[in-house]
Amino acid sequence: MKKIISYLKLLPALLLSGLFFMTSCETEYPNDIAKAGPLALSASNETIQLNQKQVNNTAVTFNWTSGTNNGTGTSISYVLEVDKQGNNLANPIRFELGKGKYSQVFLTGELNDLLLTRWNATPGTAITLEARVISTIHTTPATGETSPVISIRVTPYQPVSKTLYIIGSASPNGWSADNAIELTPQADPTVFVYQGSLGVGTFKFITTKGQFLPSYNKGADDTKIVIRTSDTEPDEQFNITETAVYKITVSLLDLSIVYEQVDLPAYNEIYMVGDATPNGWDISNATKLVQSETDPFVFTYTGVMNAGDFKFPVNRNSDWGQDMFMRESDTKMYLHKGGNSDDEKWTITKKGFYVVTLNLLDLSIDIHREKLYMVGSATPIGWTIGDALELTEDATNGCIFTYSGPMVTGEFKFPVNRNSDWGQDMYMRTSDTKMYRHKGGAPDDEKWNITVAGDYVITANLETLDISIVKQ
Repeated sequence: MKKIISYLKLLPALLLSGLFFMTSCETEYPNDIAKAGPLALSASNETIQLNQKQVNNTAVTFNWTSGTNNGTGTSISYVLEVDKQGNNLANPIRFELGKGKYSQVFLTGELNDLLLTRWNATPGTAITLEARVISTIHTTPATGETSPVISIRVTPYQPVSKTLYIIGSASPNGWSADNAIELTPQADPTVFVYQGSLGVGTFKFITTKGQFLPSYNKGADDTKIVIRTSDTEPDEQFNITETAVYKITVSLLDLSIVYEQVDLPAYNEIYMVGDATPNGWDISNATKLVQSETDPFVFTYTGVMNAGDFKFPVNRNSDWGQDMFMRESDTKMYLHKGGNSDDEKWTITKKGFYVVTLNLLDLSIDIHREKLYMVGSATPIGWTIGDALELTEDATNGCIFTYSGPMVTGEFKFPVNRNSDWGQDMYMRTSDTKMYRHKGGAPDDEKWNITVAGDYVITANLETLDISIVKQ
């Protein structure tokens, strides 16, 4: 009797333990997935009008229930099949989606490509697609189920060109289709922008470099474009009456154009190439200069340069046929026209840390190798930045600077000049052996500390950002 009573006392705990065991063995699914029951497929939209302006947006999402493993506790994997209505899903596109996935997204661009290339749909005409999902339950032997077929109706678009080029007597490269200047696609891939100089003359656009057709020409007025696919069609062009820098915005989908003179440089990107530069003569990897936020005509490179030559292409085209800014003198430059034979370059004679500044408005250039100074309560001159200590530059490597002399207890850091407004760049403390370049005007103010007075040798390397502080 005592044994029976003891067992009855333990029964609630045993029941609870068994319930926990059964619960923990269930297959876990995301909370938003319908569990068990027959396998079923649905679509986020049943009627879809595709638009190239939303090329990277979601056009449709297929979702399906988990189905059931019939209490076996085994995993389930899924395949989504899609085909044109009338094919009876005999040769569908299959998406092997594996386990634990219960949806498939189609972006506008990829769905449109499938409609046109896989199912030969006609742009502007709706086509019906059918879809189903098939599950595999990984038992031995494997079993599975197939969802009922659903359908969606989709209207594709005729995609416009992904590239656009300007040619004409007003264009810097004239009528050469082989040397046509490419416009820049925008976030909306059907819109393209050209910013640059145009001379007196006419212009139009081609879609493929080296081919005059198809072209986009002047339409009903100066705000419209029209596609031209044959030499027998009118060849109307846009007209420029005053040489200046222009910004042209073209929408191939809207068949519209806006062009106007702008107070901007002809180029909004400038690069640096040459054996003096970080990436050498690899023009496809040319070093990009930084355009000033306050003056769009000013571009700057700040960093290490080696002994050697350099010049400034306006893009990274590997054919070397682009415009470049080349050397007129140490302080002036000129615009070399792509394809011309001139090849004037600047020369760096000593490796160092340089600041190179171009002004496209007056075609001036400033090239100077930075010096390094030290200031702070630990230095002999204190915080008087106008008297900051100039470190000694290494004889062969202008990135390495050294101070040898007395230091007292206190703090210090390294400005790159003696400007009394304290707005200059400085080198500040990352750790006792590393430093970083502080940007002038930023609020950070990390300094090194000297805790024992005495004579020190301090060496800073602007290339590796290493610092050595050694008490003598």
